[in-house]
Amino acid sequence: MWTISGFADEVTDDFAAQLRFLNRRGIRFIELRSAWGIKVCDLDDAQVRRIKQLLDDHGIAVSALGTDLGKIRLDDDFAGHLDRAKRAAEVAWRLETSDVRGFSFLMADGEDRDACRSEVINRLGEIVAVTDAADIRYLHENEADVWADTPARCADLVGYLPRLTFGLVFDAANYVQAGIHPFSDAYPVVRDATRYVHVKDAHLADGSICVPGEGDGQWPELLAALRDDDFDGFLSMEPHLASQGAFGGFSGADEWTRAHESLVRLLNASGVAYS
Repeated sequence: MWTISGFADEVTDDFAAQLRFLNRRGIRFIELRSAWGIKVCDLDDAQVRRIKQLLDDHGIAVSALGTDLGKIRLDDDFAGHLDRAKRAAEVAWRLETSDVRGFSFLMADGEDRDACRSEVINRLGEIVAVTDAADIRYLHENEADVWADTPARCADLVGYLPRLTFGLVFDAANYVQAGIHPFSDAYPVVRDATRYVHVKDAHLADGSICVPGEGDGQWPELLAALRDDDFDGFLSMEPHLASQGAFGGFSGADEWTRAHESLVRLLNASGVAYS
């Protein structure tokens, strides 16, 4: 059975209100990116304890931390970023999740990705070693602005990093924004390493975000393929329907709900059991 989760900070910064919203939608998991407007890796210990209490009070668990790990440039402070990875692992443990979402370093327009390959793999390997030491899995999200923007580069990372402690988030909209057909061109390349799915959609013509199933994300075909491959991970709502930025997005309650209802229709049409 598949499980729906989501970024509830796209509804409000108020963490208790995020959880009340998920309760109303019947969703039992959250992908925690921020609370009270604070990124998850920047939360202090008291705030993490408050989050755990609120999660327990509302009967909601954490599917993954939506961290910003790997979302720096290669010439930024890497030692400080390793400390951030340690903090992510600590917070993951305290909130009882074994997965953190991260990236593979920001690239500038026109930057030679092939020339950066070795440094990206080496540095990402150091981050993964930090999370692995805490028994936390690093899930890499494809995105147009980071090194692994294509399925081939995502698969390249999988070939060099430990398979048990490194996997892939499949983000269909991000592939569309990179000019790639998610089901036809991306999924066959990354299917074996796909551990988690972000649910949003986009138009190939201009990269604009839309409700899942209304763009070029090939959602019916993708869900059917995941079903046939016995995928058993999370589908995490990340609608971005009102705005999209480098470190997150916003939808508001009505648009988040519209995206969730569309996903439910897609799942029902695909004949997949979900909760």
